[in-house]
This record gives sequence, C-alpha cells and structure tokens, in this order.
Amino acid sequence: MQSVGDAYIRPGQVLTDRSALSAASRWTQAVSLLLLLLPATGCGTPPVTVPPVTSPVTTPPSTSSVPAPAEPRARATVQVPHAASGRYAVVRGGAPPRPGPGTVVRYLVEVERGLPFDPRTFASDVHRTLNDERGWGRFRRVDHPPVRVRVALSSPRLTRRQCLPLRTGGKLSCWNGTRSVINALRWAKGVPQYDGRLSDYRHYLISHEVGHALGHGHRPCPGRGRLAPVMAQQSKSLGRCRPNPWPFPGRNSRERHQTEDRRR
Repeated sequence: MQSVGDAYIRPGQVLTDRSALSAASRWTQAVSLLLLLLPATGCGTPPVTVPPVTSPVTTPPSTSSVPAPAEPRARATVQVPHAASGRYAVVRGGAPPRPGPGTVVRYLVEVERGLPFDPRTFASDVHRTLNDERGWGRFRRVDHPPVRVRVALSSPRLTRRQCLPLRTGGKLSCWNGTRSVINALRWAKGVPQYDGRLSDYRHYLISHEVGHALGHGHRPCPGRGRLAPVMAQQSKSLGRCRPNPWPFPGRNSRERHQTEDRRR
C-alpha cells in the first residue's frame, strides 16, 4: 500500500467519491512535481562547470579565506668576506676512491678558518667531483700527508697571497705547486659564462686546478661551438666554446653503454 499525504489507496481500488478523487489529484500533482525536480537534483556527483578560458573568474580575497602558501624564496647568496683568519684547517676524515682500475691519488682538503662554508660539505663536493666517471681518475681523501695535492678553499686575500707571483685580482683561483687554491668568492658566486649553473662551475674549478696538480697545462678553445677543454681558462672567457666542467665529458655515456652491453 502506497502512502501519499493523508489518503490511503489499496491496489485495484476504484476512486469514485470526491475525497478519493481529491487524494488522487494531490498524488498526481506530487508525482509531477517530483519528476520536474529529479533532473535538477540528481543522485550522482554534480557536474563540474569549467569557466571559459577567455573569461576567467577571479574570486576576491576575504578575511575568512585561508591564504595560499607563499612562493619559495630563492636561496640567499653566501656573503664571502674579503679576508678570514688566514689559517687553514684540514678537514678530518677520509673517503675511498671510486671502484675501477688505475692509480689512486691521495689528497686532502683544507678550509680557511672563518669562511661561511661547512668544511665537510666542501670536502664531500670535492671528492664527488674528483671521483666522477668524467673526472681525472681515482682519488682517496685522507687527512694527513703524504699527499699528491691539497685542495684549499681560501678567502680572496689568502688566495692572492697563496698564488703569488700570479695575479688573481682577488677573483681567480690557482695551483701554486702544492695547493689547488680555490677562491671562495668564485665558489660562492660562479661566473656569468656558466649561466647560473653553479654546481657545474664548481666541478670545473676543482677539475681545472687539480688538473694542474696532475701536470696538465692550459689549453685553448678548439673551435666555435665545441666543448671547452677543462684546462681552458673558462673563468676568464669561453672564447667561441661552450662551457664544460669535465676532463672527459663523453666518458659517462660511453661507460654506461659498455655496462649495458655487458649485462646483455
């Protein structure tokens, strides 16, 4: 038995009296109204109305709204002092060379006291660069002599003193016969030639100055559009070449292909 309002209708009952007809009329009106409302309400997820691209709707801010998260701020540039303590401190600890054949070069890392850099982070960056597949070879970091080379992060003033009689102008780095002197100003800011790719420029700095320690001299740009040799003076100018931080830039892909061939 169905129930609509106050009237009760049994199945098969014929509605003849006025009250029954009135109840049926009200029942018919209710069903009609329900059918009209069904398309508007529905039972599923309401359709999403996408505003036209040509006329986006901007919702004005309100005091009750939750503010959107702020854009991440750019990392502040490290402020390198012109002079620090003038004394080096050896970064304690060591690190093994990368696997593979070849002579292992012993080296240590020094950081001038008072510079705004974490010594262990600098030492880790140096070691990763030297032992990259595209680098000079295999290097073991130690914290005591004998060593083939010392990599020393230095303030501009100490760099100038360490590099005499070479003239660095407080900006360049050098190899002075015992140390690969890395100018902290360049380490922090890079050079325009590397177009903001500071990590690549740092790879170049280490590779270039340690290259001198291994007996490599300066080399010119081989031609327009080609990769600059790592022993080119890229801190001064690229000439017609493109920047390149590695002694053997193609070795990475070549060794990867050789590894894949061995796995087949």
